[in-house]
Amino acid sequence: MSSGPILVIKLGALGDFIQALGPMAAIRAHHPSQSVTLLTSSPFETLALASGLFDKIEIDPRPKALEVGKWLSLRQILKGGQFQRVYDLQTSDRSSWYYRLFFPGARPEWSGIASGCSHPHDNSNRDFMHTIDRQREQLELVGLGDIPDTDLSWAKADLSKFDLAEPFALLFPGGAPHRPAKRWPGSHFNDLARRLSDLGITPVVLGVVSEKSLAKDTLAGIAGGRDLTGQTDLIEIATLAGKAVLAIGNDTGPMHVAASAGCPGIVLFSDASDPKLCAPRGEKVVVIERAPLDALSVDEVLEAASIVASI
Repeated sequence: MSSGPILVIKLGALGDFIQALGPMAAIRAHHPSQSVTLLTSSPFETLALASGLFDKIEIDPRPKALEVGKWLSLRQILKGGQFQRVYDLQTSDRSSWYYRLFFPGARPEWSGIASGCSHPHDNSNRDFMHTIDRQREQLELVGLGDIPDTDLSWAKADLSKFDLAEPFALLFPGGAPHRPAKRWPGSHFNDLARRLSDLGITPVVLGVVSEKSLAKDTLAGIAGGRDLTGQTDLIEIATLAGKAVLAIGNDTGPMHVAASAGCPGIVLFSDASDPKLCAPRGEKVVVIERAPLDALSVDEVLEAASIVASI
C-alpha cells in the first residue's frame, strides 16, 4: 500500500458517530504514518479533534441538488485531498454519491457501498446488521482486524461550573421530536427522578435546549434536581457519564455517549426502532423493550438499574 492520505466519511447522526469511533480508531492504527482526514458534520468537529484520531477535519457542506457552489466546494475537498483510500462509514445514498465527484480522473480506493468502488461491502444482509457489526465486517474486508469498541474514557472536561452534588444519575427524557413514540412519558421520568432523589441520588437532566420543557416536567416538585439541558457539549456529557452512578434514557444519541464512557445505563426502546440494529452496547448497559413504551413501569426500570449500578 502506498503512503497517500486517507479519508474517513462519517456525517452522523450522533449515536452512529459515537459507534463509529471504534472503527475510526482501527483505521488510524492501520495507517500510522499516513495523514487521516475526517469528513463530517459540524456538531461532531470538537469531539473528533479531541479524539486525536485525525490530522484534519473537513466539514461537509451537505449541498442540496441545485447548490452548485457547495457541490464545487465539496468536490475540491475530495479531489484536492489526493486521497489514496476512502473509508465511507456513512454508507448512505449521499456519501456513495460522493464517489462520483472524483470523475473525471482517477478515483481512490473506496471502502463502502458506492457502485463500482474497489472494496465494496456487498453483504446482502448488511441492512439487517447492528451498526457496529456491519462496520467491523466492512473493515475486515479491507484487511483491518481487531476493531475496538468505542471508548470515551479519554474525554475529560472541567465540571466545576455545574457544582453537582454526588452521587448523581443522568436522565435523558428527550429524543427525536418527530418520533414521539420513542419517548417514555414525562410522568414516568418524573416518578423516576423523585425515587432516585429519595435514594439520595441527584437526578440530572441532559438534552438540547429545545428539551427544557421535558426537563421541567421531569424535575417538577423535586428539590435538588438539576436541569443542564442546552448547557453541555459532547465531551462534557462523556465526562459527566464517567462520574455518574447511572444513566437512563430513551433511544437517543447521548445514551450512546454515556454507554461509551462506561456509565451503567438503561436504554428504553419502543417498537419505533430496533435495538438489534442500533442499541448502545456496553458491559453495564441494559436494553428494555416495550410496546407501547408507556406500558413500561418505573419499578421495572429501577429493578434493571439495581442490577447494573450501585443504587
